[in-house]
Amino acid sequence: MADEKKIIPKKEKEINYRDLTTCDATIQMLERAKKDGMETAWDRAVNMKACPIGKDSACCKHCFMGPCRLNAKDPYAKVGICGATIDTIMARNFSRMVAAGGAAHTDHGMGMLDLFREVVNGNITDYKIKDPVKLEEVAKSIGIETEGRKLEDVAKDLYQELESTYTAVEGEIPFAKRVPPKTLETWRKQGIVPRGAMREIMEIMHRSHMGVDQDYVNITKQCSRTALADGWGGSMVATEISDILFGTPSPIAIEVNMGVLKEDQVNIIVHGHEPNLFESMIESVNDSTLIEEAKKAGAKGINLAGMCCSGAEVLVRHGIPHAGNFMSTEAVIATGAVDVMAVDVQCIKQGLVKAAECYKTVMVTTNPRCHIEGATHVEFHEHTPRECTDNIVIKAISRFKNRTAAVEIPQIRNIGVHGFSHEYIKYMLGGTFRASYRPLNDNIINGRIRGVAGVVGCVNPRVKQDYVHVELVKELIKNDVLVVQTGCSQIALAKAGLTTPEAAVMAGPGLREVCETVGMPPVLGIGSCVDNSRILIACSEMVREGGLGESIADLPVAGCAPEYMSEKAICIGQYFVASGVFTVFGVTFPIVEGTKFHKHLFEELGQMGMGKWGFAVEPHDIAKLMIDHIDERRKALGIDKARERVLMDMADRQKLEASA
Repeated sequence: MADEKKIIPKKEKEINYRDLTTCDATIQMLERAKKDGMETAWDRAVNMKACPIGKDSACCKHCFMGPCRLNAKDPYAKVGICGATIDTIMARNFSRMVAAGGAAHTDHGMGMLDLFREVVNGNITDYKIKDPVKLEEVAKSIGIETEGRKLEDVAKDLYQELESTYTAVEGEIPFAKRVPPKTLETWRKQGIVPRGAMREIMEIMHRSHMGVDQDYVNITKQCSRTALADGWGGSMVATEISDILFGTPSPIAIEVNMGVLKEDQVNIIVHGHEPNLFESMIESVNDSTLIEEAKKAGAKGINLAGMCCSGAEVLVRHGIPHAGNFMSTEAVIATGAVDVMAVDVQCIKQGLVKAAECYKTVMVTTNPRCHIEGATHVEFHEHTPRECTDNIVIKAISRFKNRTAAVEIPQIRNIGVHGFSHEYIKYMLGGTFRASYRPLNDNIINGRIRGVAGVVGCVNPRVKQDYVHVELVKELIKNDVLVVQTGCSQIALAKAGLTTPEAAVMAGPGLREVCETVGMPPVLGIGSCVDNSRILIACSEMVREGGLGESIADLPVAGCAPEYMSEKAICIGQYFVASGVFTVFGVTFPIVEGTKFHKHLFEELGQMGMGKWGFAVEPHDIAKLMIDHIDERRKALGIDKARERVLMDMADRQKLEASA
């Protein structure tokens, strides 16, 4: 019609992918995807501005009188329709992020516990207890008698005890027994010791409903309790049971980046978070019948690689190569070489389906919790796991035989050393007969190691992929701070060459000396994002060894998620803060600065005997916050001056042996 308005399509911004990522393989594939007309999360992020109101958490959608939008620039100028202040609104929003993130990890942990129960009861035979020593150590840590008892009886008691991590309606979660007494005393004083995770998540969702809890301090109290039910509950159960069933990691050198794909083989990528699927997939790709079928289709074999956190799980247990972290999952499909991408849960972009369609890659979902429109669903059942994983391999062979997309694989492979579990760190520092954290504590006390930093978490397209992780860690190790890592962060550091013993040359003189003596990297990769619980255990062990204070809050340690992007990260951050760790986030922070709630998170929690939050965007600013905190803790402990090395004579050694 003549008077009809003409709609002019919005012009897309020109993108230079080198401004968005430091990963050359990802750049190569994003440029190919652009030529092929495939849109990725990078394109969408550039062309879609973040909502400024939602970014500051100044928007309330918890009832239908609104949504109510408050002005972050003048936060106390008005309130919501119900009268809710910006502090109440932000506390509700923040607590619901914690609840969602905690639910993701605790559901993962409960799934692992269900599998453990069925294995112990003999109802599942495809999985076995691979680490009976770990089983007994976990049982003893929560007061279960192991001496002279059958392994299966100990295992049944362990299951029953750990089940209360989720179902208890009163009391304290089992792993509270691992918490340093002074830290636990603080939790009890503040009323934040978790009961069961189901109870805590239910309560925080109730409290954050319209018209219930309207005191940001009281909301934060339950928020901390819910987060701790994840860190010392659901996540810790997931890690410990995974170790018991699939083996406790120890260091292994492994290839990462897209060059691990092979043009002349059937390539299968497994992406997600739960190790069960991947463990069975390893069995399937090594099945002689399926390998023969692949060869009949013209392939030289079957090549299995991981992405994201399920890839990190098998990277540290089996040495399976890793193709890239979260933001490279679409780019790897653009190689044309991926025959199947199989996913389970968490961090799965819906855009992967469109990417797969473009290159005729078969996209398979496997978990009943995660269906994606347009993907093929092949449900995975632990009682009959090979029915799913064999089916996936067959689909991959068929796609290889009928490949139509041109294959372009970036020939980039990097080596990383990963698998530094809590148990291996003790062994590495003290050997078989005197495994302990004593050498770590001593080297912190004498000043060779300034402190310890956990640099963990995701990558986010709102910042340059991997850049903040890499530059932050370079600055930390240069200043003699030992770094531990989980999740996508460790893949970023592996690509940058920072996770091998040779990287010690980039460390400060004290840390370098320790690394070269022990033969370890200055950056210790310890597993997937659920494995942050290993860091909590390590902190508790440092307190137990003595000389660095009586609670986790006393330790010269700091944590950071410099490129975080998910609600899981918010929950992880809050359980570290509640445990006593100063925790810095990058990218953005969903709280308005200058508000009472902001002051509560960034100052008052620390004054209550816990940790506190920090925020900065640039890596050197983040490093300064972390190092300043570590130095403050060193000063409070009276170890801010380096101590002279003391050589032990025979009498000193005999005293040690007598006290061992």
